Amino acid sequence: MGDGDHDRTVREWLRGIEVFAGPLPELAPEQAPADPVRLFMDWLSEAVTAGLRDPHAMTLSTVDEAGDPDARVLILKGVDASGWQFAGHGFSPKGRQLAVHPSAALTFYWPEHGRQVRLRGPVTPGSAQHNAADFLGRSATARAESLLARQSQYLADTAERDQALEKSLALVESEPSLVDSAWTLYTLAPTEVEFWQAAKSRVHTRLRYERTDTGWERFQLWS
Repeated sequence: MGDGDHDRTVREWLRGIEVFAGPLPELAPEQAPADPVRLFMDWLSEAVTAGLRDPHAMTLSTVDEAGDPDARVLILKGVDASGWQFAGHGFSPKGRQLAVHPSAALTFYWPEHGRQVRLRGPVTPGSAQHNAADFLGRSATARAESLLARQSQYLADTAERDQALEKSLALVESEPSLVDSAWTLYTLAPTEVEFWQAAKSRVHTRLRYERTDTGWERFQLWS
């Protein structure tokens, strides 16, 4: 089989994968709340109630020092009037990237409900108190690994990693209030939030909230 035949086979295979197989909810833009936080929490609550796996997982997109895009999946830490919260080590790639370009995008996707939420806006680090509280809420192993400050570095020897982690874990267990000063709770304060509701007809519904000086404005978008 030539490369062209293989490419066509892959495309046909991908086109044949069924999407939006189950019943889908609907989104009525005219009935949407004035605040995107409320609609987001409604959708997240429905995902949790339906038993969807990892409903609070999200993709965090940043740009690096050269302006090239980067992305990874994280867990949502909180949502309030100030924005959406996530955490990470200040010396990690995402921490270094946010220090240079303090803006990001978040993407949530619940395929069983055919729903996607996209946000983007400036990102600010939390106070020392909030950072410490988030760090101490993590498991002992997670805290021990963070204290090593080795995330995303090349790993040449797993035995070396295990030995270092064991030593760090012993330190955490002997000093349970120890805090990694580089651990950071970030808040993304969105300038826009878009809700996407899939439809089997492929005429999807898109509702965007845009922040203004006086609050939020809502706009329905072409699908």
